[in-house]
Amino acid sequence: MAGTVAQPARVELVRGLGLLDATMIVMGSMIGSGIFIVSADIARQVSSPGLLIMVWVATGVITVMGALSYGELSAAMPQAGGQYVFLREAFGPLPSFLYGWAMFVVIQTGTIAAVAVAFAKFLGVFVPGIAESNVLLPLGRIPFTDRPLLLTTQNLVAIVSILLLTAINCRGLRAGAFVQNLFTITKTGALAALIVLGCFLMRRPEAIAANFTDFWRGADWSLVTAQLVGVAMVGSLFASDAWNNITFTAAEVRNPERDVPRAMALGTVAVSLFYLLANFAYLAVLPLAGIQNAAEDRVGSAAGAAMFGPTGLYLLAAAILISTFGCNNGLVLAGARIYYAMAKDGLFFRRAAELNPRFHTPNAALIAQGIWTCILTLGGTYSQLLDYCMFSVLIFYVITIAGLFVLRWTRPQMKRPYKAWGYPVIPAAYMFLVGYVSLVIYLYKPAGDLGWRRLVEGDAARGLLLVLLGIPVYYVWRRLQSRNAVPGRVRF
Repeated sequence: MAGTVAQPARVELVRGLGLLDATMIVMGSMIGSGIFIVSADIARQVSSPGLLIMVWVATGVITVMGALSYGELSAAMPQAGGQYVFLREAFGPLPSFLYGWAMFVVIQTGTIAAVAVAFAKFLGVFVPGIAESNVLLPLGRIPFTDRPLLLTTQNLVAIVSILLLTAINCRGLRAGAFVQNLFTITKTGALAALIVLGCFLMRRPEAIAANFTDFWRGADWSLVTAQLVGVAMVGSLFASDAWNNITFTAAEVRNPERDVPRAMALGTVAVSLFYLLANFAYLAVLPLAGIQNAAEDRVGSAAGAAMFGPTGLYLLAAAILISTFGCNNGLVLAGARIYYAMAKDGLFFRRAAELNPRFHTPNAALIAQGIWTCILTLGGTYSQLLDYCMFSVLIFYVITIAGLFVLRWTRPQMKRPYKAWGYPVIPAAYMFLVGYVSLVIYLYKPAGDLGWRRLVEGDAARGLLLVLLGIPVYYVWRRLQSRNAVPGRVRF
C-alpha cells in the first residue's frame, strides 16, 4: 500500500536446543568446582566417613526431588526466565522481582564468582603466582563488614574468565551451547575416570582400612548429628545447584514441554550418582584426615596425587579447570535470560530486554551480569561466596515449590504436559527438607554460640538482607517507571 512504512522484523530468541543440549546444560551447570573442593570442608565438619557419604546421599535425594517437582512448572510455562516466571504466575510481580533481584545481586552472580575463583584456584597449581595471598591492589573494605576488598592475582584471573565467557555467549546461542557440550562431555569423562580409578583400580589399602573399619564413627544419630549434617550440606548443595538453569533458557529449547523436564530428571540423577561415587573414590585413596587437610581444600588434586604422584596432581587440576570453565559457561548463558524476562516486564533496565539482531542474544543482560559478577569476585573467598548464595537460593526453591501447590489450586485448567511425580508428597517433602536445612544454615553456620549478633551478621543473614533490600527497590523502581512513562521523560 502506498505510504506504508515497513516495520523492522522483531528479534526473537531462537529455539535451537535439543534434549542433549538441555541435558548438557543441566549437568554442565551442576558439575563445576564443588565436587573437587567442598568435601574437605564437609569432612572437617562431620569428622566421619559415613556422615560424609550421608551428606552427599541426602543432597542427591533432595536435588532429584526438586527437579521432579520443577518439571511440572517448566513444562507448563516454557518461557525465558524460568523460575522468575513461575513465581510471577503463582504469586505476582513482587515475589518474582525479589527472586530476580536476588539472582542478580547474590545468587547467580555469586555462584558464577565462586566458580570463577575456583577456576583461578586450580590454575594456581600450574602457576603458583596465582594465589589469594598475592595481593595486587588493596581497594578498601566491604561495606558493613570488616573484610578487605582486594584485587589479587587469583580474582584477577577469575575476572578475566568471566569476561571471556560473557563475550562467548554474546556471540550467539550455538556458540555458548557448543562450549557447554564440549566441556561437559570432557569433564564428565574425567570425573568418571576418577571414580573408576579410585574405587577399583588404584585404591589404597591404608585409606580403605582407615575409612571403612569404623565407617560411622562420630555418628550418634541424635538431633545434634542432624544439625551437623544440615550445616555441612552447604557445600554439597552448592555443588549440586544450578540444575534449574535450563528453565531460564526454556524459550530456546525446541520442544520445551517434553525436553526440559526430561533434562532436569536425567541430569540431576546422573550428577548425583557421579558425586556420590566420587566421594567413595576419595575415601578409597585418601584417609579422612587427608580429605580434611587437602591443600587449599583441593581434594580432587590430592586424590590425583595419591594415585599418580606429582603427575596426578596436575592431571586432576587440568580436569578441574575444564570442569569449572564449562560450568561457568552454563551459568553465564542461563542467568542473563532471567534479567531479560524481568526487563520485558519493566522490572529491569529496558536495554536488557533487547536482543542482538545478529546473534539473537540478550547481550545487555549478559554484560550487566558480567560486570556485577566481576565486582563480587573482589569481595569474598570461595567459602564466603558459597554462604552468601546458598541460604538465599534454598529459600526461593521452597517458595517456588509452594507456587506449584498454589497454581494447582488457582489455575486447575492450566495446560500441564508433565505433572510433578509423587504430588503432593514429594513436593511437600522437598519443601520440608530444604526448609529445615535453610533454618539450620541460618542458625548454626558459622559454628559458635547462638546469639543475636550472629543472627544479623552471619553470611546467611547478610544474604537474606540483600534479598529483603529488594522490597524498597521494587517500589522505587515501579515509581520511577511510572514517571518515565510520561512523554518527554527518559526511560531506563
